[in-house]
Amino acid sequence: AMAGEGGAYRLRCSLMGHGQDVRGLTCGLFPQGGFVSVSRDRTARLWAPDGLNRGFTEMHCMSGHSNFVSCVCIVPPSELYPRGLIATGGNDHNICIFTVDNPAPLYILKGHKNTVCSLSSGKFGTLLSGSWDTTAKVWLNERCMMTLQGHTAAIWAVKILPEQGLMLTGSADKTIKLWKAGRCERTFTGHEDCVRGLAVLSEMEFLSCANDASVRRWQISGECLQVYYGHTNYIYSISVFPKCKDFVTTGEDRSLRIWKKGECAQTIRLPAQSVWCCCVLDNGDIVVGASDGIIRVFTESVERTASAEEIQAFENELSQASIDPKTGDLGDINADDLPGREHLNDPGTRDGQTRLIKDNGKVEAYQWSTSEGRWIKIGDVVGSSGATQQTSGKVLFEGKEYDYVFTIDVNESGPSYKLPYNITDDPWLTAYNFLQKNDLNPMFLDQVAKFIMDNTRGQTLLSTSAQFSDPFTGAGRYVPGSSSGSSTVPAADPFTGTGRYVPGSASNAPGGGVDPYTGMGAYQSAAAKVENIYFPKKDAVTFDQANPTQILGKLKELNGSAAEEHKLTEDDLIILEKLLSATCNTSTETPTAQQLETLWKAVNWPEDIVFPALDILRLSVRHPTVNENFCSEKDHVQFIILLLKFLNPNGKQANQLLALRTLCNCFVSQAGQKLMMEQRDEIMTQAIEMKSGNNKNIHIALATLTLNYAVCLHKVNNIEGKAQCLSVISTVMEVVQDLEAIFRLLVALGTLISDDTTAVQLAKSLGVDSQIKKYASVSEPAKVKECCRFVVNLL
Repeated sequence: AMAGEGGAYRLRCSLMGHGQDVRGLTCGLFPQGGFVSVSRDRTARLWAPDGLNRGFTEMHCMSGHSNFVSCVCIVPPSELYPRGLIATGGNDHNICIFTVDNPAPLYILKGHKNTVCSLSSGKFGTLLSGSWDTTAKVWLNERCMMTLQGHTAAIWAVKILPEQGLMLTGSADKTIKLWKAGRCERTFTGHEDCVRGLAVLSEMEFLSCANDASVRRWQISGECLQVYYGHTNYIYSISVFPKCKDFVTTGEDRSLRIWKKGECAQTIRLPAQSVWCCCVLDNGDIVVGASDGIIRVFTESVERTASAEEIQAFENELSQASIDPKTGDLGDINADDLPGREHLNDPGTRDGQTRLIKDNGKVEAYQWSTSEGRWIKIGDVVGSSGATQQTSGKVLFEGKEYDYVFTIDVNESGPSYKLPYNITDDPWLTAYNFLQKNDLNPMFLDQVAKFIMDNTRGQTLLSTSAQFSDPFTGAGRYVPGSSSGSSTVPAADPFTGTGRYVPGSASNAPGGGVDPYTGMGAYQSAAAKVENIYFPKKDAVTFDQANPTQILGKLKELNGSAAEEHKLTEDDLIILEKLLSATCNTSTETPTAQQLETLWKAVNWPEDIVFPALDILRLSVRHPTVNENFCSEKDHVQFIILLLKFLNPNGKQANQLLALRTLCNCFVSQAGQKLMMEQRDEIMTQAIEMKSGNNKNIHIALATLTLNYAVCLHKVNNIEGKAQCLSVISTVMEVVQDLEAIFRLLVALGTLISDDTTAVQLAKSLGVDSQIKKYASVSEPAKVKECCRFVVNLL
């Protein structure tokens, strides 16, 4: 029976080429029906189907990494590269980008601080990378756009989901995280060990596989729909069949398993301990890579099945494999209780079932093939060969892979220490670092180094430089914080009652001409061509509305009830009154150092009474002298710490609002802009937490802050900064209802992407275009609709 029931997979071909373990595979776009493989031998190879026989030909071999290559993905075609690009990640911390016809990299992406072990590509040229440095990074063309931080151990798997802006990461911390526009939206828990692979089933569902030997099917919304068991050891990779929910997995139990309708339909054993990777070609054939350096392709098609001789050769190779009983791949083995060869006369009950027999004192392992109705020998079970260590980097220590992990007892009574070691490491340096890390006596150096050398003798690889130091600190990168938990219900506003001073109760439209911020209600006939008066915006938007009398009245009232150490004297109050008139343009005097010292004393009041002082700060910081004073090199650290302290989601809303407005007003002068740009990462990360309330004035202030950043970023064209702003816009758009806030976010978006194709691509890849479309049909105020249409045209 060639095809058997349901078409069983059989060998199509075995491909030699790589010198060591094949660690990654991906379907190629070009040539059609081909694929790309990457290996510990530091190369990537492009394979094309061989027209004449059932095999593949190596088109070319790409090198660019100075250490093992561990993952690969295809970047979809663009106008510039119509055949797409090939991205590879390696143990040298780098990502190499190749064209399909050149063996040398087009460019190299640097920024990770440890092995890059997973890559996934999205639309518009975005690339997502996962690394043992516990971060994932989003790249666009040659730049890192954002860094996803939140996992507490190595990230082994990443996937960009079909819905724009959504990304998945799987980690050695046993969790999977869902990210939206660069912020962690949800954490999936359930796996009991390191998550190794991810595969997308649809916009709503995905699969994961892990070192706990299980596969899980999840809904994006968070629930685990199903757990699949079958493997007996780590599962390293998972790949989905085109256009259906069936999938394949490979792992450390020497097997490839094919899952159909939720069941393991077929198990194919390989003559190699670690089956590292798999991918499914468009025609349904399965490509697998293993620790023996051989790529094998399996097919259901009778036409493409290997010749009888090749299949026999594969079975012979399999039957000669030695299986180490200690791996537990075949369960607990007690050689004395095993039956003899006659046991193989009874047929198996399911495909992939294993049976052990004893023949002349030798233990042999067989596996049942349902399609062929026979037992196939899969190897000899041999006693463990002492303390030798497999050399394909399988030992995990703190979530990372090593060639060896030794247990070192420094003295009989004390604890034992784990010492991870790779063949490429310098034994002396490793010994030194080990002693340092565990605070052990340096006199053990010779002993530990000698121990390492004695126990790894003969295991050396190509000579390499001892250390791969990261040439790049990656400092100053955009690292969005993970999102905060619950949104707090805002406390009731303490200042109600008429005639009271309520910060932010009046609108804050700066006066003057035809400014879209004033919400001019001029009637325009539909025929008139609307010109884009909205963006790119050139100047900061400020909060200028002021009622000095009310502010001072409130300040005096609260001063009366303040504790002694905070009380302002009558003189202090007069000084603050002068400062207000100097900065609200009612007098021509320049603010004095004494006035600013008094203001600083007042803004350090306890948070339940500080708001009138903060309001004076908001108005004063627009004055060049005050701006220079608080934002210049000298005092800016205290100033920023003060304002960020008020951006606490559990704090008082009045303070949150005034701190945001003060930050917006800082942008009026050079000193303020410089400070805001230097502290952008901190400020934005704190400010975005203000989205959770439902106070529209706070939302408007947050949108304005983003807009003022967009104005600055448009001038300097800093793409990491733009990426952070786009992420904030996308996140805030989700929750904001108020149309004035929406309008300001739209202007910010338009300003950010004007005259910058990279920013346009990035906005699309974050899914911002689909988020804003609904505002194109807002009837009132007209500026929202008009501005939205201009932005949509750019996207």
